[in-house]
Amino acid sequence: MSSNNDSISKTLIVVISLCLVCAIVVSTAAVQLRPMQQQNKLLDAQVNILRSVGLIEGNASPELITETFNKHIESRLVHLETGEIVADCDKACAETYDYRGAMKDPELSTALEGPADIASIRRIAELAPVYLTYDDNRNLIAVVLPVHGYGLWSTMHAFLALEPDANTIIGLNYYEQGETPGLGAEIESTRFKAQFKGKKITDDVGRVALEVKKPGNADPDSDYEVDGLSGATLTANGVQNTFTFWLGETGFGPFLQKVRQGALTNG
Repeated sequence: MSSNNDSISKTLIVVISLCLVCAIVVSTAAVQLRPMQQQNKLLDAQVNILRSVGLIEGNASPELITETFNKHIESRLVHLETGEIVADCDKACAETYDYRGAMKDPELSTALEGPADIASIRRIAELAPVYLTYDDNRNLIAVVLPVHGYGLWSTMHAFLALEPDANTIIGLNYYEQGETPGLGAEIESTRFKAQFKGKKITDDVGRVALEVKKPGNADPDSDYEVDGLSGATLTANGVQNTFTFWLGETGFGPFLQKVRQGALTNG
């Protein structure tokens, strides 16, 4: 009987020891890899911002991405409610801001319900990053906004680049989504995204007028219409709702209005 107990005890000791060793190895690896993971996350955001404004196309080396971003992009934080840029938060401060974390923090965000949550994002942070893009002579050439909204299966994340008039689209870059491959996932396709270039987001009275139509129904001469995706109506609706929300008064609307009034070019 004691021999059996000894055998069970030894087995438990071996199992527990093995678990401890594995836990230590995994924890050590996680700690050592964290800086690399954070750097890759930063690099991914930078390249997607640059792609939205057309400063990087195709594959590029990490060195080129970082160099181009640092040369042309200035990250800032904006109070969404007022549209004011946070004066005491410079580029370095804005780049360390955990935007997605803030959206989940009740102290840093506001819950959205019913019609107010047309993009189905549930919460909106008080502060949001914007990315001001300059040419070699430090002339403002674009304003890039992070936008997101729910499609059929997933929250779809994109960067929207606007000309300095804060109304004309330079580019749209969807970079993270979980929609149906070959259908809704085509929001990442070059064909779909290219339609947005040159379109206007608001009409003459300031109303959000950009419209995602049923496939084949968009007027090619319209300043506001683009075609949706065949077989992906709910995904296309999600794109429409994303624009309606983020370009409206609850989203970046107040900031964009200040930009149109010269907030980034006066003084």
